[in-house]
Amino acid sequence: MTSTTRGDRRPADGSPVARVCVDVPLAHLDRPFDYLVPATLDEQAVPGVRVKVRFAGQLVDGWLLERVASSDHPRLAYLEKVVSPEPVLSPEVARLARAVADRYAGSLADVLRLAVPPRHARVEKEARPDGPPPAEPATPESVPAPHHPEETGTGRPGPGPVPGQRPAPAEPGPDGWRDYPAGPAYLRALAGGRAPRAVWSALAGEDWAARYAEAVAATVAGGRGAVVVVADNRDLDRLDAALAAALGPGRHVCLSAALGPARRYRAFLAARRGDVPVVIGTRAAMFAPVERLGLVAIWDDGDDLHAEPRAPYPHAREVLLTRAQLAEAGVLVGGYARTAEAQLLLETGWAREVVADRATVRTRTPAIAPVGDDPQLARDPGAATARLPSLAWTAARDALRADLPVLVQVPRRGYLPSVSCAQCRTPARCAHCAGPLALPSATAPPACRWCGRVAVAYACPECGGRRLRAAVTGARRTAEELGRAFPGVSVRTSGRDEVLDGVPGGAGLVIATPGAEPVAEGGYGAVLLLDSWALLTRADLRAGEEALRRWLAAAALARPAGAGGRVVVVADGALAPVQALLRWDAGWFAARELAERRELGFPPAVRMASVTGLPAAVADLLDEARLPDGAEVLGPVPADGERERMLVRVPRARAAALAGALHAAAGARSARKAADPVRLQVDPLDLF
Repeated sequence: MTSTTRGDRRPADGSPVARVCVDVPLAHLDRPFDYLVPATLDEQAVPGVRVKVRFAGQLVDGWLLERVASSDHPRLAYLEKVVSPEPVLSPEVARLARAVADRYAGSLADVLRLAVPPRHARVEKEARPDGPPPAEPATPESVPAPHHPEETGTGRPGPGPVPGQRPAPAEPGPDGWRDYPAGPAYLRALAGGRAPRAVWSALAGEDWAARYAEAVAATVAGGRGAVVVVADNRDLDRLDAALAAALGPGRHVCLSAALGPARRYRAFLAARRGDVPVVIGTRAAMFAPVERLGLVAIWDDGDDLHAEPRAPYPHAREVLLTRAQLAEAGVLVGGYARTAEAQLLLETGWAREVVADRATVRTRTPAIAPVGDDPQLARDPGAATARLPSLAWTAARDALRADLPVLVQVPRRGYLPSVSCAQCRTPARCAHCAGPLALPSATAPPACRWCGRVAVAYACPECGGRRLRAAVTGARRTAEELGRAFPGVSVRTSGRDEVLDGVPGGAGLVIATPGAEPVAEGGYGAVLLLDSWALLTRADLRAGEEALRRWLAAAALARPAGAGGRVVVVADGALAPVQALLRWDAGWFAARELAERRELGFPPAVRMASVTGLPAAVADLLDEARLPDGAEVLGPVPADGERERMLVRVPRARAAALAGALHAAAGARSARKAADPVRLQVDPLDLF
């Protein structure tokens, strides 16, 4: 390596070589590049800072990963600039980012863009919350290199206060976890500095945010930090309030893309500087830099909002599990439902189950009944086809008479989001783009859901009919119908246009789409789950799992059976998801689902990757890839437009080899500047 003066610059005296991850989204450049550190930047150029470097004749961004004494390359360029002396990339997050990139056949630069929010210079210059300005950056000797785990150590941190933080509160009592036999022991393990791993099935009516706050408080009492990820901002607000009550003010921060650049970066810096021991947030928080990590937790891991839509498309659950493995931290995967992925953690022995006994489940659960079973059909022959059978109507009427609110879950938003010909039942489609027609209101003409064109003079191409009928009924139309059925009762809707956080406890109707159900004061007297076919008949591997997840989330808001709570699901009681709902046994359904996927060869029993692009580009990448032995290539199947999708399936033991082969093939294509891009996704949520 040449280390001589060039112009007016000379290399730094100690560890003059910086290894940099350049922010260039090309697979064949997914490796660190060596640069000389000029003496003028010696103090600022510490591992974790953002830098500017010359790369292929252009000035590009990068992250300084480590400082070393020498390089294998004979002639190196200099670092051009240290953008900020703030070491935003911690060694632990750098190791995690590399592991996630390898897991998802992606590049380190793509993961780091997800892990480190954009810089906000004004926020960096603000005084620390406790008064003094930010501390000077660490020296290279004090910051371990992120690519050498043996230098940083992955041993479990012992009890003790986190440096720079106020003393933790006393260990919280496990009272809220006493309904779960293993719950108190789990909290004691967290408070004792151990790393317990649990999959928790929450009871109906459970204050899940308070239980998570108690687990976090136990971790903080043991002198360690925690990261908790939830699906959306409504859940984040609940958890934020619960943690403020459990830890006191100023002990945690929220990370969410909805905060805006300044607030998000301020929260990120508070965690990176060690000012707070706890970070909570949406999937933006899965890479949060928390010192001495002792717990990673995720609520409702089956929600598709946990899947990152940007390359390399990591799932928050998998990132947190990888992080727990690297940091030897505790794990809490919780929800009313249970995914097949969480069930796999139990069946492999990687985690332990935290559930209530059956007597407690029966005490806490509302009375749940299906329609369409034999006794109900004997009393109401129309129950199999009616949208609101007499059983559901009676449950709503009785709850309203008892001055209790009623929740109605409708899978589709809008008024009539899908219509068809009233004569021949042919789906109504737009004459311009063939998109589905919908009725936005009772008086508006049909309009296309794709291009927005209004079809005033619609005529069925099959029979010439001009009248339309509902194919799918939306939340607004349901509210209109129920308002007429129960005159004088207030009707509220909660969905994409306006999501309600809570409703009062008196008589009233709440029509909500899945995920937008507000909490009722004292619980709902009745919960009606309509249009179950819309969830169960989707062409999706997770259709049954998703239906049960949405039903359990809504049913959990009802009062217990002893307090008059009732749930009516408009579905056949013989179906497996309905049986799991009736028994409030998400574990049974998850075990059944995992067994079926294992038999059929679907994730998570195997590892699958999808390759999507133009047919020639997909074929080119698969020809280039050196797939591991036993790999099966399935497809092609149509994707969007002219693109197609191929699936590659391997046993879980060869998952790393599959990801490596696909990444190497993508690198070979980018090196020869292949024109057509190919999208790689490992274990995508949508396989069909």
